[in-house]
Amino acid sequence: MTDRELFELYKEQIYYFCYYLMQNQADAEDVCQEVFVKAILADRSKVQDLKSWILRIASNECSNVLRRRKTGLMKEIRTFLLSRPHSFNPVEESLYHRETQTELHKLYNKLPDKIRMVVILRYVNELTVPEISRVINIPEGTAKSRLNRGLKLLKKMVVSQVKEMNSSESVF
Repeated sequence: MTDRELFELYKEQIYYFCYYLMQNQADAEDVCQEVFVKAILADRSKVQDLKSWILRIASNECSNVLRRRKTGLMKEIRTFLLSRPHSFNPVEESLYHRETQTELHKLYNKLPDKIRMVVILRYVNELTVPEISRVINIPEGTAKSRLNRGLKLLKKMVVSQVKEMNSSESVF
């Protein structure tokens, strides 16, 4: 199969696959282009199923872009939080810290018990994942998955609180 035939045969399938994952036309086009560049440059002589092979390339490319985007966003947020001006009023700073701590405790209390335990051990007691697994006698993989699940639940709760706050502000 020639490069042109490969492209013509799979261009729509790859594009729609990328579009579904990326949820953005420009990103899907960019990733799609990268997929075909890699597919054309690769040695296809040993490939038995071209469709699954090229879809695997597309899947990996989409995952890489999404992972880099997520990492970049987290770096931006971290940089913003570290660079924001600090309050010079110790009373105001103390009050803000106490309010934040109270809100975090409320969110922690909404987590399921097993997940809450891992999240608190990690972020309040500052234990590592291996230490957490030893403390509560679970495999490290279980500790990691509970920690990941806890962070996702906390994120979902924070997003819903922000939406509630925004909707209540728009009423006034």
